[in-house]
Amino acid sequence: MKVIKTDIEDVVIIEPQIFGDNRGWFTESWSQRKMEEAGLFYNFVQDNHSFSAVKGTLRGLHFQKGEASQAKLVRCVRGAVLDVAVDLRKNSKTYKKWVSCVLSEENKRQFLIPRGFAHGFLTLTDNVEFLYKADNYYNFEADRNIIWNDEELNIDWGIENPILSPKDAKAPKLSESDVDF
Repeated sequence: MKVIKTDIEDVVIIEPQIFGDNRGWFTESWSQRKMEEAGLFYNFVQDNHSFSAVKGTLRGLHFQKGEASQAKLVRCVRGAVLDVAVDLRKNSKTYKKWVSCVLSEENKRQFLIPRGFAHGFLTLTDNVEFLYKADNYYNFEADRNIIWNDEELNIDWGIENPILSPKDAKAPKLSESDVDF
């Protein structure tokens, strides 16, 4: 497993080792031992799986506030996405900064997003399947989002009119949010 640092401390890209031959390939998608050997200590308690049928679907920016906050280990197992993490930790030197990477079934990369971040992804292909582990259970009362095109964050999604859920379409700006990291 290769750990690649990003421009935001604690957000990393993980490239698993792929073993292939004429039959196909094999990889360990999760190994707590290997993560800990790399200095990454997370206790994931929930796995989630989403499907997006159409290219240009944007899910996010999502987070859970307070004690319900979640770290996520995300990956795309079918198709491709542009995955984005936004630092919402007010005392961080990278507060309001974002980092992105392409996750796809071809590159098999994973994106590790710690607690204190908003997360979202844009589908770059049709028929996307997206998986993620979370280190805290979903909590409806703590569920929050920020509008995908907030001028204060200035995220380069590469799209002007994504397909959004009603919840994401009416999300508040960061300045109107009750984020408390």
